[in-house]
Amino acid sequence: MTGMTRDVYEYAVIRVVPSVERGELLNAGVIVYCQPRGYLCARVELDEDRLLALGCPVDLAGVRHALSAYEDACGEEAGPLRGEPLGSRFRWLTAPRSTVVQTGPVHAGLTGDPAAELERLLGRLVRTART
Repeated sequence: MTGMTRDVYEYAVIRVVPSVERGELLNAGVIVYCQPRGYLCARVELDEDRLLALGCPVDLAGVRHALSAYEDACGEEAGPLRGEPLGSRFRWLTAPRSTVVQTGPVHAGLTGDPAAELERLLGRLVRTART
């Protein structure tokens, strides 16, 4: 790690909350923003079996569409967010919502490689061991 420049990054977990009243949720993705590196990326991996196991009715197609909107908003073709600075996009994407798909609180850390950090966070916070 000696000699590697580490920069501040921010991240939030993208969650699916099929029933706000019950308070149950499933982590389904992560969004990472690193201003010094000009990096903004969201990755989602929805485990539909785990989501359905919560026992709440859920519109899977609607959830998939909402999750893909996070990835799209970070990309080159950001739709209505195109032209907005990356920081503004991140703040908009992580603003509190009371919808089925929402983000958790924003956290910060240091990284030398935001893309690798995104992968690490996905493994730690979203993916589960499958037997």
